[in-house]
Amino acid sequence: MTTTVLLLGLKSAVVDEVRERVGLPEVDIHAGTGPADLRDMLARTPIDHVIMGAGLDLEDRLSIVRAVFESSDRTTVHMKDFASGPQGFAPFVRAVLTGLHGTPTG
Repeated sequence: MTTTVLLLGLKSAVVDEVRERVGLPEVDIHAGTGPADLRDMLARTPIDHVIMGAGLDLEDRLSIVRAVFESSDRTTVHMKDFASGPQGFAPFVRAVLTGLHGTPTG
């Protein structure tokens, strides 16, 4: 069974790089930059996990959380801290997915 993950961040280049670096078997990782990408994804397929970078402004982060919780009773939301900066996004994503799936990542 495939797990669907949506990574959201302020800069698409950072999100795309993390998506490419964090490869797990049976995990389908998509990338986006805000609430509109979340809504588009939710319209196409169920999402198991949403992982957000800290670069998104607070209103967008709250909007994303609200949209997820209003549309799904099974999707989890994970928000990265601001202090670790953009370079902390890949380790955060890796830690969340490893913790959720018990699968080591490269």
